[in-house]
Amino acid sequence: MNKPLLAALSSLAIAGLGATPAVAAPHTAAKPKATVDFAGTVALSNCSGSVIRFPNSADSDPALVLTNGHCLETGFPDPGQVITGQSSSRTFGLLNSSGSKVATLRANQVVYSTMTDTDVTIYRLTTTYAQIKSAYGISPLTVQDTHPTAGTAIKVVSGYWKRTYSCNVDGFVYRLKEGDWTWKDSLRYTSACNTIGGTSGSPVIDTSTGKVVAVNNTGNEDGETCTVNNPCEVDENGNVTIHQGINYAEETYQIPACFTTGNKLNLAAADCVLPKP
Repeated sequence: MNKPLLAALSSLAIAGLGATPAVAAPHTAAKPKATVDFAGTVALSNCSGSVIRFPNSADSDPALVLTNGHCLETGFPDPGQVITGQSSSRTFGLLNSSGSKVATLRANQVVYSTMTDTDVTIYRLTTTYAQIKSAYGISPLTVQDTHPTAGTAIKVVSGYWKRTYSCNVDGFVYRLKEGDWTWKDSLRYTSACNTIGGTSGSPVIDTSTGKVVAVNNTGNEDGETCTVNNPCEVDENGNVTIHQGINYAEETYQIPACFTTGNKLNLAAADCVLPKP
């Protein structure tokens, strides 16, 4: 996976899968694009992330931060491990639209963290969305609650590096295996998203809606098969393929169904498919 920065600088430069962007047909109006910048992204000590909300979140709810499971400050969750309700005092540098740090936000809890099926950590902050908006004029990013589509134009926005990568969704992977971890239905980038170490946890944003569709997490660096830093693709029949330089993210559309009123985690919700402890 795209390890936290200290390890990544020596061993993890993420590259991508080549593809040519589609060209609009003549006389076809261009699809409107949302404004995608750094507003609402955050810098962690060694990773990237974003302040997120769900479609049903309220302004008075405690704000949440999304990053990778492998960015958890207490270390990588083990295969099969799901962490909920863990105390945390981690801090995050909140960025404005130009990428300048405007505040330090603080967590009081790891609401959810796992590297099983997906690679996510969700923190609860000590401030609400309304308080952040009032003090800094910054709104959270909304997590899309429907599956992303191949070919969609996306941006990977790194709060750590204050850098944006633009590319497209190349496709989806039935199973992505890296070392002892396995992720389901991963999102594959086209080549322009040649992200680097420290971009772990960056939101992957649909440029037409401005919504988060995935969280950036890994790529095959050395062409090895299914080893750490060298994920392999496994199809429905068990066939294994590897593609050196291809990069991936983990989809986030399934997360909103696991949160209820007040941004409270409810893994027992009928439509919640996230792994449970």
